[in-house]
Amino acid sequence: MKLFIRLLTQLRQWHTAGLAAALLLAPLAPGAAQAIARPDSAVTPAVLPAATPTPAPIDSAAWRKRRLRLLVGGSALSYGVIYTSLTTSWYTGERVPLHWFNDLPQWQQLDKCGHFWGAFQESRGAVDMLRWAGLSEKKAIWYGSFVGFVIQSPLELLDGRDPAYGASATDLAANFLGSAGLLAQQLAWHDVRIMPKWSFHLTSYARQRPNVLGKSVPERLLKDYNGQTYWLCTDVGAFLKPGNRWPRWLQPAVGYGGEDMVYNDDGTNAAAGLRPYRQYYLSLDVDLRRIPTRSVFLKRVFYVLSIFHLPAPALEYNGRNGFSFHGLYQ
Repeated sequence: MKLFIRLLTQLRQWHTAGLAAALLLAPLAPGAAQAIARPDSAVTPAVLPAATPTPAPIDSAAWRKRRLRLLVGGSALSYGVIYTSLTTSWYTGERVPLHWFNDLPQWQQLDKCGHFWGAFQESRGAVDMLRWAGLSEKKAIWYGSFVGFVIQSPLELLDGRDPAYGASATDLAANFLGSAGLLAQQLAWHDVRIMPKWSFHLTSYARQRPNVLGKSVPERLLKDYNGQTYWLCTDVGAFLKPGNRWPRWLQPAVGYGGEDMVYNDDGTNAAAGLRPYRQYYLSLDVDLRRIPTRSVFLKRVFYVLSIFHLPAPALEYNGRNGFSFHGLYQ
């Protein structure tokens, strides 16, 4: 998938670390301030007994500034280290003037789904981290929503000077759409009701071209598009009237994937006797964020794991085999 294939390990590690930092630093859930902005929030203000003495007030403004400095400084340092390591380790070969490369027809556009998913989730983590840092709701949404685009897009400049690749306008577009998708939901609902998720299963295609599709399981997880599925999961309960009986943790999901892809484009695959095809899925998903628990640790773990679609029954349709049912698809 070009940049995303080769560098996804580093980016996902940074992204996961960012989400984990937001959760570990945050006091409980996204914060009591968000409960005011979100009528459907499950956060319940704590009530102190009348006899309990009120603790001495703290300088909340100073504390918010310290949080913000910690967040911005740590993020800038982490990104700088990653960017520098990429320029000194991955991109050490011949460099050419910046040029563009049209990779839209490749991999049945699953790499674009990966760009969208990555930018969305990075932006989601950034918005919640900025809320934790004490920014106003408006600033947290506007500044944080485009962090995914800002993180991923400059790396196109590195690919743009690689003679074997090039900068991709469609990668940039997918990055933008991922961040814009998060922004639209935050502006409309101050929450995420339609969540892009990712799942993976091992396939036999990697053995046919292990240098590209991966040799080890971690490599195949990142590089083998035949095993990747991207989902959109909808929080139905959030759209219903208050007091409805729909369990918020149970969500319908639509998925997209592809198979018979060993080479980038359909022409090369056809020459090798392969016929890439698209797959469409209808399934269910468990939104771990909605699982009731009093454990702060579990809430934070569930937040991070909510970027993945969990194995579930699924109905598949593809142009080659028609409809099929999977008792447990991942």
